[in-house]
Amino acid sequence: MPYLLLTLSALIWSGNFVISRAMNNVIPPAGFVFWRWVVALVVLLPVVLPRLRREWPIVRANLGLIAVCGLFGVTLFNFLIYTAMHYTTAINAALVNSAIPIFILMFARIFYGQRVVLRQHVGIALSLIGVAAIILRGDPSRILTLSFNHGDLLVLLAAIAWGLYSVAIKRYPQGLNPFVFLFSMTVAGLVLLIPFYAWEIAQGQLMTLNQPTVLSIAYVGILASVVAFTAWNHGLRQIGPHIGGQFVHLMPAFSTILAVIFLGERLQSFHIAGIVLISAGILCATYKIRA
Repeated sequence: MPYLLLTLSALIWSGNFVISRAMNNVIPPAGFVFWRWVVALVVLLPVVLPRLRREWPIVRANLGLIAVCGLFGVTLFNFLIYTAMHYTTAINAALVNSAIPIFILMFARIFYGQRVVLRQHVGIALSLIGVAAIILRGDPSRILTLSFNHGDLLVLLAAIAWGLYSVAIKRYPQGLNPFVFLFSMTVAGLVLLIPFYAWEIAQGQLMTLNQPTVLSIAYVGILASVVAFTAWNHGLRQIGPHIGGQFVHLMPAFSTILAVIFLGERLQSFHIAGIVLISAGILCATYKIRA
C-alpha cells in the first residue's frame, strides 16, 4: 500500500507540473499557491473540525514540526516551483527536480544517520539514467545544448525544500489524524505565504478569473494538495524518506504517458527505455530479499 500511495502522488503531481507550466502567464506564483491551499482547507474542513478539538493537544505539542512542514512543503516548494516556471524550460525543471531523492538521502543521513545500502545506490542510479533518457530524448549529446538560468536555481532550491519536508515527515506525531496534520500544516504554510502574496498583489500581479484558472486551481487544490500530500505523507511514514523519495523519479515517466494520452504525442523508444529504467531503479531500491 505505501508504494501504491507514493505512485499515486507522483502521478497526480505530474499533472500539477503540466498545469503550472500551462497557466504561468495567467496565474501569478504566490496567488497560485495561496488559492490552491485555500481550496484544500475548504475540502479538509468538514473532515477536520470534528477531530481538531480532540487532537488539539497533539497539534499544540508539535507546532514547531507543523510550522517547519508548512514552510518547506506548502510555502517554499510550491512558490519556488511556480515562480521558476516563468523563467526555465520544462526539460530543465524536470532535470533539476530529479535531484530530490538525492537531497532526501543526504538529509536523512545528516538528521537521522540513515544508511543507504548498495542496492539503493544502484536503484537511484538506474532511475536517474531513466530520467535522463526521457529528458534528453535518448541522445546524450543533447546535454551539451542545455542552458541554465536563475529559474533552474529556483527549482534546485525547491528540490532542497522538498527534501527537508520529506525528511521532517519522519517525525510525524503519533496519534494525530493525517487530515488534521495536513490542515494544520496548510494553515501554517498560508500564514508564512502572506508576505509573498501581499508583495505580488502590490506589484499588480493578479489572477485572471476564468474557467481554465478555476479548473486548474480546483485540480491542484483537491488532487495535488489534499489527495497527493496525504498519500505521500502516509507512504513516507511507512517505508521512510530514503526509500520513498525514489518515487519522485516516476514523474517524468508519468508526464510522458499523460502527454501521449491527452496531447497526442508519439510514444518513442527512448520513452519506453526511460520508463523501464526508472521502474527497475525503484524496484531495486525498494525490494527487500527475504530469507
